[in-house]
Amino acid sequence: MTRRLDPLAWLDVHAAGREEMGLRRRLTPRSPTGSLLDLASNDYLGLSRHPEVIDGGIRALRTWGAGSTGSRLVTGTTELHETLEDELAAFAGTESALVFSSGYTANLAAVTALSSPDCLIVSDAANHASLIDACRLTRSRVEVVPHNDLIATERVLAGRTQAQALVITESINSIDGSRAPVRELHRISRAHGAVLVVDEAHGLGVCGLGGRGLCAAAGLAGLDDIIITATLSKALGSQGGVVLAPGRVVEHLIDTARTMIFDTGLAPACAGSALAALRVLRDDPGLSLAVVRAASELASAAGVAPPPSAIVPVVIGEPGPAVEAARRCAELGLRVGCFRPPSVPTGTSRLRLTARADLTPAELEHAQTTLRAVLADRSLDIASVLAG
Repeated sequence: MTRRLDPLAWLDVHAAGREEMGLRRRLTPRSPTGSLLDLASNDYLGLSRHPEVIDGGIRALRTWGAGSTGSRLVTGTTELHETLEDELAAFAGTESALVFSSGYTANLAAVTALSSPDCLIVSDAANHASLIDACRLTRSRVEVVPHNDLIATERVLAGRTQAQALVITESINSIDGSRAPVRELHRISRAHGAVLVVDEAHGLGVCGLGGRGLCAAAGLAGLDDIIITATLSKALGSQGGVVLAPGRVVEHLIDTARTMIFDTGLAPACAGSALAALRVLRDDPGLSLAVVRAASELASAAGVAPPPSAIVPVVIGEPGPAVEAARRCAELGLRVGCFRPPSVPTGTSRLRLTARADLTPAELEHAQTTLRAVLADRSLDIASVLAG
Protein backbone atom coordinates (compact mmCIF):
# COMPACT_ATOMS: atom_id res chain seq x y z
CA MET A 1 0.00 0.00 0.00
CA THR A 2 1.41 3.35 -1.08
CA ARG A 3 1.98 5.78 1.75
CA ARG A 4 0.21 9.08 1.16
CA LEU A 5 2.50 12.12 1.10
CA ASP A 6 1.49 15.04 3.28
CA PRO A 7 1.08 18.00 0.90
CA LEU A 8 1.28 20.42 3.82
CA ALA A 9 4.38 19.00 5.48
CA TRP A 10 6.27 22.13 4.50
CA LEU A 11 4.16 24.09 6.97
CA ASP A 12 5.75 22.20 9.87
CA VAL A 13 9.25 22.94 8.56
CA HIS A 14 8.48 26.65 8.26
CA ALA A 15 6.86 26.73 11.70
CA ALA A 16 9.92 25.09 13.27
CA GLY A 17 12.17 27.64 11.58
CA ARG A 18 10.10 30.55 12.86
CA GLU A 19 10.13 29.03 16.35
CA GLU A 20 13.93 28.81 16.29
CA MET A 21 14.24 32.46 15.24
CA GLY A 22 11.77 33.69 17.85
CA LEU A 23 9.21 34.63 15.22
CA ARG A 24 6.24 32.42 16.13
CA ARG A 25 3.06 34.40 16.67
CA ARG A 26 0.19 33.32 18.87
CA LEU A 27 -3.20 34.83 19.49
CA THR A 28 -3.67 36.07 23.05
CA PRO A 29 -7.32 36.71 23.89
CA ARG A 30 -7.91 39.56 26.30
CA SER A 31 -10.75 39.66 28.80
CA PRO A 32 -13.12 42.62 29.17
CA THR A 33 -11.81 43.18 32.70
CA GLY A 34 -8.09 42.64 32.16
CA SER A 35 -5.76 44.01 34.80
CA LEU A 36 -2.96 45.10 32.44
CA LEU A 37 -2.50 48.76 31.62
CA ASP A 38 -2.81 48.91 27.84
CA LEU A 39 0.00 50.58 25.90
CA ALA A 40 -0.27 48.22 22.93
CA SER A 41 -3.57 49.11 21.26
CA ASN A 42 -4.21 51.84 18.70
CA ASP A 43 -7.03 53.35 20.79
CA TYR A 44 -5.09 56.62 20.88
CA LEU A 45 -7.83 58.83 22.27
CA GLY A 46 -9.36 56.20 24.53
CA LEU A 47 -12.67 56.45 22.66
CA SER A 48 -13.41 52.76 22.11
CA ARG A 49 -15.06 52.63 25.54
CA HIS A 50 -16.31 56.23 25.67
CA PRO A 51 -20.01 56.22 26.71
CA GLU A 52 -21.10 58.40 23.79
CA VAL A 53 -19.24 56.21 21.31
CA ILE A 54 -20.79 53.04 22.70
CA ASP A 55 -24.24 54.64 22.67
CA GLY A 56 -23.73 55.67 19.04
CA GLY A 57 -23.07 52.06 18.11
CA ILE A 58 -26.05 50.78 20.08
CA ARG A 59 -28.41 53.29 18.47
CA ALA A 60 -27.20 52.29 15.01
CA LEU A 61 -27.54 48.60 15.85
CA ARG A 62 -31.13 49.06 16.97
CA THR A 63 -32.02 51.27 14.02
CA TRP A 64 -30.29 49.45 11.15
CA GLY A 65 -29.64 45.92 12.45
CA ALA A 66 -26.44 43.94 12.96
CA GLY A 67 -25.12 44.00 9.41
CA SER A 68 -25.18 46.32 6.44
CA THR A 69 -26.80 43.44 4.45
CA GLY A 70 -24.90 43.96 1.21
CA SER A 71 -22.29 45.84 -0.75
CA ARG A 72 -22.35 49.62 -0.72
CA LEU A 73 -23.85 49.65 -4.22
CA VAL A 74 -26.75 47.32 -3.38
CA THR A 75 -28.14 47.61 0.17
CA GLY A 76 -25.02 48.40 2.19
CA THR A 77 -25.32 52.18 2.16
CA THR A 78 -27.57 53.66 4.82
CA GLU A 79 -28.37 57.25 5.65
CA LEU A 80 -25.97 56.79 8.56
CA HIS A 81 -23.10 56.00 6.19
CA GLU A 82 -23.78 59.17 4.22
CA THR A 83 -23.89 61.29 7.39
CA LEU A 84 -20.59 59.79 8.52
CA GLU A 85 -19.00 60.54 5.15
CA ASP A 86 -20.25 64.12 5.13
CA GLU A 87 -18.91 64.81 8.62
CA LEU A 88 -15.58 63.08 7.97
CA ALA A 89 -15.02 65.19 4.85
CA ALA A 90 -15.97 68.39 6.69
CA PHE A 91 -13.67 67.54 9.60
CA ALA A 92 -10.67 66.64 7.41
CA GLY A 93 -11.22 69.56 5.03
CA THR A 94 -11.86 67.58 1.85
CA GLU A 95 -14.63 67.78 -0.71
CA SER A 96 -15.87 64.21 -0.31
CA ALA A 97 -15.40 61.00 1.64
CA LEU A 98 -16.12 57.34 0.97
CA VAL A 99 -16.31 54.80 3.81
CA PHE A 100 -15.06 51.21 3.51
CA SER A 101 -15.21 48.14 5.74
CA SER A 102 -11.59 48.66 6.89
CA GLY A 103 -8.56 50.86 6.42
CA TYR A 104 -6.98 47.99 4.49
CA THR A 105 -9.77 47.93 1.91
CA ALA A 106 -9.75 51.73 1.68
CA ASN A 107 -6.06 51.65 0.74
CA LEU A 108 -6.61 48.85 -1.77
CA ALA A 109 -9.39 50.88 -3.36
CA ALA A 110 -7.51 54.17 -3.61
CA VAL A 111 -4.31 52.74 -5.08
CA THR A 112 -5.73 50.14 -7.45
CA ALA A 113 -8.53 52.29 -8.84
CA LEU A 114 -6.25 55.27 -9.47
CA SER A 115 -3.53 53.31 -11.25
CA SER A 116 -3.20 51.60 -14.63
CA PRO A 117 -0.59 49.82 -16.78
CA ASP A 118 0.54 53.29 -17.87
CA CYS A 119 1.17 54.50 -14.32
CA LEU A 120 4.28 54.91 -12.20
CA ILE A 121 3.89 54.35 -8.46
CA VAL A 122 6.54 55.71 -6.10
CA SER A 123 6.10 53.94 -2.77
CA ASP A 124 7.91 54.68 0.51
CA ALA A 125 9.89 51.65 1.70
CA ALA A 126 8.30 51.84 5.16
CA ASN A 127 4.70 51.88 3.95
CA HIS A 128 2.07 49.71 5.63
CA ALA A 129 1.36 46.24 4.27
CA SER A 130 -2.02 47.39 2.92
CA LEU A 131 -0.29 49.94 0.66
CA ILE A 132 2.32 47.39 -0.40
CA ASP A 133 -0.38 44.86 -1.26
CA ALA A 134 -2.30 47.54 -3.16
CA CYS A 135 0.78 48.28 -5.26
CA ARG A 136 1.23 44.58 -5.98
CA LEU A 137 -2.35 44.33 -7.20
CA THR A 138 -1.88 47.08 -9.75
CA ARG A 139 -0.42 46.53 -13.20
CA SER A 140 1.71 49.62 -12.76
CA ARG A 141 5.45 50.04 -12.56
CA VAL A 142 6.27 50.31 -8.84
CA GLU A 143 9.45 51.98 -7.58
CA VAL A 144 10.19 51.69 -3.86
CA VAL A 145 12.23 54.57 -2.42
CA PRO A 146 13.97 54.81 0.99
CA HIS A 147 11.84 56.07 3.86
CA ASN A 148 11.07 59.80 3.58
CA ASP A 149 13.73 60.23 0.87
CA LEU A 150 12.77 63.33 -1.09
CA ILE A 151 15.77 63.18 -3.42
CA ALA A 152 15.03 59.60 -4.45
CA THR A 153 11.36 60.41 -4.96
CA GLU A 154 12.16 63.34 -7.24
CA ARG A 155 14.76 61.34 -9.17
CA VAL A 156 12.29 58.54 -9.93
CA LEU A 157 9.57 60.97 -10.96
CA ALA A 158 11.97 62.91 -13.19
CA GLY A 159 12.70 59.75 -15.19
CA ARG A 160 9.08 58.79 -15.60
CA THR A 161 7.68 57.87 -19.02
CA GLN A 162 4.20 56.83 -17.89
CA ALA A 163 1.14 59.02 -18.39
CA GLN A 164 0.09 58.79 -14.72
CA ALA A 165 2.00 58.82 -11.46
CA LEU A 166 1.18 58.23 -7.79
CA VAL A 167 3.41 58.98 -4.81
CA ILE A 168 2.37 56.97 -1.75
CA THR A 169 3.31 57.51 1.89
CA GLU A 170 2.01 57.30 5.45
CA SER A 171 1.64 60.62 7.25
CA ILE A 172 2.76 58.98 10.49
CA ASN A 173 4.72 55.78 10.08
CA SER A 174 2.91 52.90 11.72
CA ILE A 175 6.09 51.34 13.13
CA ASP A 176 8.35 54.16 14.30
CA GLY A 177 5.88 57.04 14.60
CA SER A 178 7.97 59.31 12.37
CA ARG A 179 6.34 62.14 10.45
CA ALA A 180 6.42 62.26 6.64
CA PRO A 181 7.50 65.49 4.91
CA VAL A 182 4.11 65.75 3.25
CA ARG A 183 4.43 69.39 2.18
CA GLU A 184 7.70 68.69 0.37
CA LEU A 185 6.37 65.46 -1.11
CA HIS A 186 3.39 67.35 -2.47
CA ARG A 187 5.61 70.01 -3.98
CA ILE A 188 7.67 67.36 -5.76
CA SER A 189 4.59 65.43 -6.84
CA ARG A 190 2.88 68.51 -8.25
CA ALA A 191 6.03 69.58 -10.12
CA HIS A 192 6.03 66.23 -11.93
CA GLY A 193 2.29 65.90 -12.48
CA ALA A 194 1.83 63.16 -9.88
CA VAL A 195 -0.94 62.59 -7.36
CA LEU A 196 0.08 62.28 -3.71
CA VAL A 197 -1.67 59.54 -1.70
CA VAL A 198 -1.26 59.92 2.07
CA ASP A 199 -2.38 57.30 4.56
CA GLU A 200 -3.46 59.18 7.71
CA ALA A 201 -4.27 56.03 9.71
CA HIS A 202 -2.01 57.17 12.56
CA GLY A 203 -2.36 60.91 11.94
CA LEU A 204 -6.11 61.42 12.06
CA GLY A 205 -7.16 62.34 15.59
CA VAL A 206 -3.56 62.89 16.71
CA CYS A 207 -1.83 65.41 14.42
CA GLY A 208 -2.84 68.90 13.37
CA LEU A 209 -5.34 71.33 14.84
CA GLY A 210 -7.92 69.33 16.76
CA GLY A 211 -6.60 66.08 15.29
CA ARG A 212 -7.53 66.86 11.69
CA GLY A 213 -4.40 65.14 10.45
CA LEU A 214 -0.98 66.00 9.12
CA CYS A 215 -2.27 66.92 5.66
CA ALA A 216 -4.64 69.50 7.12
CA ALA A 217 -1.83 70.87 9.28
CA ALA A 218 0.32 71.26 6.16
CA GLY A 219 -2.46 73.06 4.28
CA LEU A 220 -2.86 70.23 1.79
CA ALA A 221 -6.32 68.89 2.63
CA GLY A 222 -8.83 69.61 -0.10
CA LEU A 223 -6.33 70.10 -2.95
CA ASP A 224 -7.23 68.46 -6.24
CA ASP A 225 -4.03 66.39 -6.47
CA ILE A 226 -3.96 64.80 -3.03
CA ILE A 227 -5.81 61.70 -1.82
CA ILE A 228 -6.08 60.95 1.90
CA THR A 229 -6.92 57.56 3.34
CA ALA A 230 -7.53 56.78 7.00
CA THR A 231 -8.92 54.19 9.34
CA LEU A 232 -11.79 54.50 11.79
CA SER A 233 -10.27 51.85 14.07
CA LYS A 234 -7.50 53.84 15.75
CA ALA A 235 -8.13 57.35 17.10
CA LEU A 236 -11.86 56.99 16.45
CA GLY A 237 -12.02 53.73 18.40
CA SER A 238 -14.38 51.92 16.01
CA GLN A 239 -13.76 50.00 12.78
CA GLY A 240 -13.71 50.83 9.09
CA GLY A 241 -11.75 52.94 6.63
CA VAL A 242 -12.25 56.06 4.55
CA VAL A 243 -10.92 57.73 1.43
CA LEU A 244 -11.01 61.54 1.66
CA ALA A 245 -10.70 63.11 -1.77
CA PRO A 246 -12.13 65.38 -4.45
CA GLY A 247 -15.66 64.48 -5.51
CA ARG A 248 -14.62 63.12 -8.91
CA VAL A 249 -12.17 60.74 -7.25
CA VAL A 250 -14.89 59.38 -4.97
CA GLU A 251 -17.21 58.96 -7.97
CA HIS A 252 -14.45 57.03 -9.77
CA LEU A 253 -13.96 54.74 -6.76
CA ILE A 254 -17.69 54.02 -6.59
CA ASP A 255 -17.60 53.02 -10.25
CA THR A 256 -14.37 51.03 -10.29
CA ALA A 257 -12.88 50.11 -6.89
CA ARG A 258 -13.30 46.38 -6.35
CA THR A 259 -13.35 46.68 -2.54
CA MET A 260 -16.25 49.11 -2.94
CA ILE A 261 -18.19 47.06 -5.49
CA PHE A 262 -17.70 43.54 -4.11
CA ASP A 263 -17.17 43.95 -0.36
CA THR A 264 -20.01 44.10 2.16
CA GLY A 265 -20.47 47.61 3.51
CA LEU A 266 -19.31 48.73 6.93
CA ALA A 267 -21.61 47.42 9.69
CA PRO A 268 -24.01 50.12 10.95
CA ALA A 269 -22.86 49.77 14.56
CA CYS A 270 -19.28 50.57 13.49
CA ALA A 271 -20.48 53.54 11.45
CA GLY A 272 -22.53 54.81 14.39
CA SER A 273 -19.64 54.46 16.83
CA ALA A 274 -17.22 56.16 14.44
CA LEU A 275 -19.62 59.05 13.92
CA ALA A 276 -20.06 59.50 17.67
CA ALA A 277 -16.27 59.37 18.19
CA LEU A 278 -15.73 61.95 15.46
CA ARG A 279 -18.17 64.29 17.21
CA VAL A 280 -16.45 63.77 20.58
CA LEU A 281 -13.11 64.65 18.97
CA ARG A 282 -14.58 67.65 17.19
CA ASP A 283 -16.02 68.96 20.45
CA ASP A 284 -12.85 68.30 22.46
CA PRO A 285 -9.81 69.28 20.36
CA GLY A 286 -7.59 68.95 23.42
CA LEU A 287 -7.65 65.17 23.05
CA SER A 288 -5.03 65.25 20.30
CA LEU A 289 -2.72 67.39 22.44
CA ALA A 290 -3.16 65.08 25.43
CA VAL A 291 -2.08 61.95 23.55
CA VAL A 292 1.09 63.58 22.22
CA ARG A 293 1.97 64.82 25.72
CA ALA A 294 1.50 61.30 27.10
CA ALA A 295 3.70 59.88 24.33
CA SER A 296 6.45 62.34 25.23
CA GLU A 297 6.36 61.25 28.88
CA LEU A 298 6.54 57.56 27.91
CA ALA A 299 9.45 58.25 25.59
CA SER A 300 11.32 60.01 28.38
CA ALA A 301 10.92 56.98 30.66
CA ALA A 302 12.09 54.65 27.88
CA GLY A 303 15.13 56.80 27.12
CA VAL A 304 14.16 57.54 23.51
CA ALA A 305 13.39 60.74 21.62
CA PRO A 306 9.88 62.22 22.02
CA PRO A 307 7.75 61.33 18.99
CA PRO A 308 5.53 63.63 16.91
CA SER A 309 2.70 61.12 17.30
CA ALA A 310 1.19 58.60 19.70
CA ILE A 311 3.71 55.89 18.76
CA VAL A 312 6.85 55.39 20.88
CA PRO A 313 9.30 52.85 19.39
CA VAL A 314 11.94 51.28 21.64
CA VAL A 315 14.33 49.40 19.35
CA ILE A 316 15.96 46.42 21.09
CA GLY A 317 17.49 44.47 18.23
CA GLU A 318 16.94 40.73 18.28
CA PRO A 319 13.49 39.10 18.60
CA GLY A 320 14.29 37.10 21.76
CA PRO A 321 15.16 40.01 24.06
CA ALA A 322 12.25 42.03 22.66
CA VAL A 323 9.77 39.25 23.42
CA GLU A 324 11.26 38.82 26.89
CA ALA A 325 11.04 42.56 27.60
CA ALA A 326 7.37 42.57 26.59
CA ARG A 327 6.75 39.54 28.81
CA ARG A 328 8.38 41.21 31.81
CA CYS A 329 6.34 44.35 31.25
CA ALA A 330 3.21 42.20 31.32
CA GLU A 331 4.34 40.58 34.58
CA LEU A 332 4.50 44.08 36.05
CA GLY A 333 1.02 44.96 34.80
CA LEU A 334 1.85 46.71 31.51
CA ARG A 335 0.83 45.50 28.06
CA VAL A 336 3.13 46.73 25.28
CA GLY A 337 3.43 45.86 21.62
CA CYS A 338 6.34 43.71 20.43
CA PHE A 339 7.20 44.02 16.74
CA ARG A 340 9.55 41.52 15.05
CA PRO A 341 10.41 40.67 11.44
CA PRO A 342 8.74 40.73 8.99
CA SER A 343 6.84 43.63 10.56
CA VAL A 344 10.18 45.42 11.03
CA PRO A 345 13.60 44.99 9.38
CA THR A 346 15.93 42.31 10.71
CA GLY A 347 17.89 43.50 13.71
CA THR A 348 15.32 46.12 14.72
CA SER A 349 12.85 44.12 16.82
CA ARG A 350 11.25 46.53 19.24
CA LEU A 351 8.72 47.38 21.85
CA ARG A 352 6.03 49.59 20.35
CA LEU A 353 4.35 51.72 22.97
CA THR A 354 1.17 53.60 22.11
CA ALA A 355 0.03 56.49 24.23
CA ARG A 356 -3.59 57.26 25.03
CA ALA A 357 -5.21 60.60 25.72
CA ASP A 358 -7.14 59.17 28.68
CA LEU A 359 -4.17 57.89 30.70
CA THR A 360 -4.42 59.11 34.28
CA PRO A 361 -1.40 60.53 36.13
CA ALA A 362 -1.26 57.33 38.21
CA GLU A 363 -1.31 55.15 35.09
CA LEU A 364 1.43 57.20 33.46
CA GLU A 365 3.56 56.92 36.59
CA HIS A 366 3.04 53.14 36.67
CA ALA A 367 3.98 52.86 32.99
CA GLN A 368 7.10 54.97 33.44
CA THR A 369 8.26 53.03 36.51
CA THR A 370 7.74 49.71 34.72
CA LEU A 371 9.56 50.79 31.58
CA ARG A 372 12.55 52.08 33.53
CA ALA A 373 12.80 48.84 35.49
CA VAL A 374 12.53 46.50 32.51
CA LEU A 375 14.77 48.46 30.16
CA ALA A 376 17.47 48.79 32.82
CA ASP A 377 17.53 45.02 33.48
CA ARG A 378 21.09 43.95 32.68
CA SER A 379 20.05 40.35 31.97
CA LEU A 380 18.21 41.55 28.86
CA ASP A 381 21.22 43.58 27.65
CA ILE A 382 18.84 46.31 26.46
CA ALA A 383 20.40 49.34 28.17
CA SER A 384 23.53 49.08 26.03
CA VAL A 385 21.45 48.93 22.85
CA LEU A 386 19.48 52.03 23.82
CA ALA A 387 22.64 53.88 24.77
CA GLY A 388 24.20 53.07 21.41
